[in-house]
Amino acid sequence: MSAIRIPNQRAVIDRRRLSLSLSELVQKHGTQKSRQYIVEALREALAKGREELSRRLMQKPSAGHECTHGHAFLIDQLIRVMHDHIITDIYPAPNRSTAERLTLIAVGGYGRAEMAPHSDIDIAFITPSKDTPWCEQVIEAILYLLWDLSLKVGHSSRTLSDMVRMAKQDLSIRTALLEGRYLWGDQELYEEASRRFHSEVVAGTESQFVSEKLAERDARHGRMGNSRYVVEPNVKEGKGGLRDLQTLYWIGKYIHKVRSAAELVDVGLFTQPEYRAFRRAEGFLLAVRCHLHTITGRAEDRLTFDLQPQVAERMQFAERPGKSAVERFMQFYFLQAKHVGNLTGVFLAQLDEQIASKRRAKGLLAGFKARSRIVKGYKVFGGKIAAPSDDWFQKDPVRMIEIFQIAEANGYEVHPETMRMANRDSVLIKGQIRKDPRANRLFMDVLTGHNDPETVLRWMNEAGVFGRFVPDFGKVNAQMQFDMYHHYTVDEHTIRAIGLVSRIEKGELREDHPLAHEVIHKLGSREVIYVATLLHDIAKGRNGDHSVLGAEIALKLCPRFGLSERETALVSWLVRYHLLMSATSFKRDLADPKTIEDFAAQTQSLERLRQLLVLTIVDIRAVGPGVWNSWKRQLLSQLYELTEERLRPGSKTRGRDERVERKRQEVAELLGDGSDVIEHLDDRFDASYWLSEPADIIALNLPHYAAAKRLTHHLSIHCEYYAARGATLVTVIADDHPGLFFRIAGAIHLAGGNIIDARIHTTRVGKAVDNFLVQDPLGRPFHEEMQLNRLQSAIEDALAGKIELMPQLARQPNPRTRSDSFEVRPRVTIDNKASDRFTVIEVNAKDRPALLNRLARALFESTLMVHSAHVTHYGERAVDTFYVTDLLGGKLDRAERRDNVEEMLLTAASEEAEQQYLEAVAD
Repeated sequence: MSAIRIPNQRAVIDRRRLSLSLSELVQKHGTQKSRQYIVEALREALAKGREELSRRLMQKPSAGHECTHGHAFLIDQLIRVMHDHIITDIYPAPNRSTAERLTLIAVGGYGRAEMAPHSDIDIAFITPSKDTPWCEQVIEAILYLLWDLSLKVGHSSRTLSDMVRMAKQDLSIRTALLEGRYLWGDQELYEEASRRFHSEVVAGTESQFVSEKLAERDARHGRMGNSRYVVEPNVKEGKGGLRDLQTLYWIGKYIHKVRSAAELVDVGLFTQPEYRAFRRAEGFLLAVRCHLHTITGRAEDRLTFDLQPQVAERMQFAERPGKSAVERFMQFYFLQAKHVGNLTGVFLAQLDEQIASKRRAKGLLAGFKARSRIVKGYKVFGGKIAAPSDDWFQKDPVRMIEIFQIAEANGYEVHPETMRMANRDSVLIKGQIRKDPRANRLFMDVLTGHNDPETVLRWMNEAGVFGRFVPDFGKVNAQMQFDMYHHYTVDEHTIRAIGLVSRIEKGELREDHPLAHEVIHKLGSREVIYVATLLHDIAKGRNGDHSVLGAEIALKLCPRFGLSERETALVSWLVRYHLLMSATSFKRDLADPKTIEDFAAQTQSLERLRQLLVLTIVDIRAVGPGVWNSWKRQLLSQLYELTEERLRPGSKTRGRDERVERKRQEVAELLGDGSDVIEHLDDRFDASYWLSEPADIIALNLPHYAAAKRLTHHLSIHCEYYAARGATLVTVIADDHPGLFFRIAGAIHLAGGNIIDARIHTTRVGKAVDNFLVQDPLGRPFHEEMQLNRLQSAIEDALAGKIELMPQLARQPNPRTRSDSFEVRPRVTIDNKASDRFTVIEVNAKDRPALLNRLARALFESTLMVHSAHVTHYGERAVDTFYVTDLLGGKLDRAERRDNVEEMLLTAASEEAEQQYLEAVAD
């Protein structure tokens, strides 16, 4: 590494002046007593240097190289001053022996002169032979001074022979020394260490180093989510981050002895434009890391939600119509991460070619070259397909689609050198090529491919071909959505969803999605589901409703893709209403006939229903890990089956009595010999109970109710793991009274549970039978006996008045969560048309502990009866839906009444009002 060049160095730190200052302090106070003054002088120099570099970063917020070089320079000068002060004033040794020699080597990131403000300082202290007392004293004194400055130091103290031996054994030590840069001390000893490292450690181990570094990289990617498009990326360790760029440099340096990244061009691993892309991506990522360190005051490399807006502001990203500043910043971040991925593929392909050439030249079969096959004009060798000449795509740009179609159809990998050519020539894909029928036919063959369309579409995206051929898709390339719900960028989410359609069609996800697997083979057009999945989020980031705008885009694109007028209309409808099925399933009462009537009226046909089911499932599952669960599967399946019954040609809609009787028969089959309980309790439960609860829950409720009746228990609580819904079923049977619902909700929260669904029933004799589905804050069911007992005890105590619920809730710890980074303005919708019997109230608010309890209390204080509640979470946002009536069983018909209820709920949902209320209660 050549010397670090920093503009106006003395404004950062003036080493000569600082050295002179330390000498004066020693003369004034003596060697021993001057220590505290020396530490203070060094601390002041460090603080002033950091302040100057921070100021420069704000002036040039994207100058990552300049900032990191500046911090390395600052530390260099401080350590040199310390070293000279120690060997001059503290441990002078004018007649040192040949063993009393010491060299300081900056290693790792510090050796590369890439130091963020709070990076570790990695130093190797090297001595010729076994440490002498003088060397040990100097090393110890330097370390103590660094520690006194509160710097985090990673250090090693080794002899030359120890260094060689340990580097051979340990990959991380070898990598750190590979970046070794002379820092200070004995320069001849440094040169000897460098010579021995390259001759005794590196020589002959090049292939081993490459394979070990790539294996290390793959393991790191696995730990970090194995995608460069996760929405809270790790700038240093994540896929597409700084460590990936550094790995390329390490490999090049180990094999070709390059001294800087620029020399990777000279040894044929990068072209000049690729090196510039390397440099741009590295500079941007380094700048982001420096801002993270500066904002947090620590070595923080995670670009978390709370930090993203601050970094975006510091780096001067501005808001645009349809896109916030933070979304524009993160889109640029992911584009750089994508460039890193492209560079990695190109680099490794060139390296592989170089290593293979050397092996051929040296082996017994030197001069022999295996012949490649020709497939439709392309060369295929070793499972990779390649363009036959450098101008192949320039002669016919449609070939940039064709090569990916052949790859998908035959299971080939596209050769990285050909990927490089496609990336370079993708600018040739213009209007005429996009309209070309052959190009569109080939693209549709890739999109609907039977092997692995997901992987091949991802290659097309990384090569820049996808976004050029479908410019609307190019606009969502690397675009994130600033929320806690979506785990991936829009393009990555879409490609994953397409992959899920393919896997469902092939039967690979039959156990996870049995209904979708059955339905997908009944679709009238498989092309429709693939195109609808491609286009469902195509208009995100624009100024308007992405579903409406996306439907308009579909009307323009589908004919170009070769879809018929009927298929085009269906795709457009699916894009327009791709959120309808999930919203209905998760936010509406599926036992209410009006819910099914309204949904069926919008879907209108079995083909729409089937297509929409598959699209809804893949859309939810592609959001990210942990979002899909058995509870959502059950709700979607229930909505599908009820709607299919209404839409099936020639079917007769069953009447209310007929549906109740069918449900009674299902429950009787589940209860077996105990089915006589149905007749015993026939006078207790009305038709609405039978219609609103699933048969398996009724089969649990009735024996519990009969036992409570027999034992004359006024309160009966049952908590059990409910595997079918991925939750815990909590059933409370009690004398009904106002406020029962909010008290149970508060008790469940005190026990550490979140309610995801609730159904409230009152029997003909005034008994409440309330069913709650409960999960822990991470979306998992309670199933251990201790957890179930805690739930039951909390509810018993709350209903028995043994605890004051509101003060207890006020004292509950409410730790700062990631959702604090987001603003969710509360919104209340009151709908009298969504149900024939009930007023449906929907509350959108920031998700937080006990929100349902506070909303339920507001409804109680508004003298409303809650008949069912449905809770849906979208990351930081919760949507709570209540089916209510007034105390006489009527809807909220008066506008003034609805306005009052809305105001009460908005206050309950408001974070500020909540905080004031809890403080008042706590006092």
